[in-house]
Amino acid sequence: MSTANVHEAKTNLSKLLDAAERGEQVIITRRGPGINRFALIPAPVPDRGTLFGALHGRIHYSDDYDRADTEMNEMFDAATD
Repeated sequence: MSTANVHEAKTNLSKLLDAAERGEQVIITRRGPGINRFALIPAPVPDRGTLFGALHGRIHYSDDYDRADTEMNEMFDAATD
């Protein structure tokens, strides 16, 4: 368990957060008693069923979306000359 007063916490916040991420309990005190405790909040795990394929049927491409754009090709060719 790590304990720090407010001044130490402001100075070493990154270190205290690292300690909380490692699972340590971190207590912030103000003039003696603890006033705050950091705890690691686990990140939510996305449901794979809704993550992949969520946009299926919502994105549409034109038939020629991958056709070369001659104007763009000319600009790239001119830049390499």
